[in-house]
Amino acid sequence: MDTTKNPTGLGLYNIAAHRAAKEVIYTYSTSFGFATRILSKRIRHHVENIYAMVRVADEIVDGSAAQAALFAPGLSPEKEIEAFELETYKAMDLGFSTNLVIHAFAITAREVGIGKDIVEPFFYSMRQDLMEKEHDQASFEKYVYGSAEVVGLMCLAVFVHGKNYSHAEKTKLVLGARALGSAFQKVNFLRDLSADFKRLGRSYFPGVNVENFTEETKRRLVEDIAQDLTTSASSLGLLPKAARRAVTAAQLLFTELNLNIGNTSAANLIDTRIRVNNFKKLWLVARALLGAKL
Repeated sequence: MDTTKNPTGLGLYNIAAHRAAKEVIYTYSTSFGFATRILSKRIRHHVENIYAMVRVADEIVDGSAAQAALFAPGLSPEKEIEAFELETYKAMDLGFSTNLVIHAFAITAREVGIGKDIVEPFFYSMRQDLMEKEHDQASFEKYVYGSAEVVGLMCLAVFVHGKNYSHAEKTKLVLGARALGSAFQKVNFLRDLSADFKRLGRSYFPGVNVENFTEETKRRLVEDIAQDLTTSASSLGLLPKAARRAVTAAQLLFTELNLNIGNTSAANLIDTRIRVNNFKKLWLVARALLGAKL
């Protein structure tokens, strides 16, 4: 039987796993999901699989497991993230997991060459969310690398799979992927400044919290994000066409968010989550589709 037309067994299981992963991205992220929809179909499912795994891991440490523990005292977020991590490595080795989201990620990791070397830093950062409430500069940089930059590297592995690049081009693409992941994370830190501090007791930026957040501090952080976005923009032209427009759309969206943050007073930013309205998102996506140069 041709299982590509009438899948059974593992083929059908793989399809179910990807459908589960796909549901995660469009449930949790309008912005990232928006950009992902314009990826080539050939690679879109891989990015959906990556997002689902990192999103579920993030939910374990970001409050969902802790809320569940209120009704099940034996539930431990620390043990849950450890089990999730070990199951991920097992699936990457064996190509199978009883957890559909992890199974979908493992399919992608094995196909495009995502190794444990960039998955381990991700889980390190996830565990830090349960342990560290404040960061110094060194721990902040290590956290951002693991929680966001390596996700950019995972997506890059999808984009360039099967392509040939020079050493210099690969280096530039890696720097761009890391910079864009860093910018995404820092923008989200600023958007969630109050919620992170009040609900989770976390202060990600070294020495910064809602009590000492000034215009000068905000401007410094916005300029830092702008530098990351400039670095990432410089590598866009090297991306394959199948990915370039979607990554450009994401770049434009977070550039707009950063501009909006810069135009919002520090006092208001503490109580307001900055967004880009749907009309503006559509305009930014249209620009990307038309080949906007950054």
